[in-house]
Amino acid sequence: MAMLSERMKEIFLKQGIFVLGTADLSGIPNVVPVGAVKILDDETILVSDQFFLKTLKNLKENPNVAMSFWEAEKGEGYQIKGTASILTEGRIYEETVEWIRKFSREIGHPLESKGAVVIKINAIYSVTPGSSAGQRVA
Repeated sequence: MAMLSERMKEIFLKQGIFVLGTADLSGIPNVVPVGAVKILDDETILVSDQFFLKTLKNLKENPNVAMSFWEAEKGEGYQIKGTASILTEGRIYEETVEWIRKFSREIGHPLESKGAVVIKINAIYSVTPGSSAGQRVA
């Protein structure tokens, strides 16, 4: 497993929208913006599913995912590659449901979590422009 560094976590925590990529069994990709994302620990990311359709279908067929995030001001960014699990019961799922309910009340827009997607990080790559772009960093 790869681990997020303190700098990666700093950039991650500043993000509002992340890019999440999945693919079905035949390799057809799907990329969606996601906003309900948090770090569970240095090796694990959580994404709440409010609206997944193709993404959920893909995750059930193929748990391999990619997620990108970056800091526009400095042009520094990363891509996570990982393996996803879909949770619809248990402690993590229940905490996710409550997190989204609270967020929904705060923004005044009805949202409901259908599931918690837990991503175990397998590798981290640089997406920062320059000579290190595309290189594995963790």
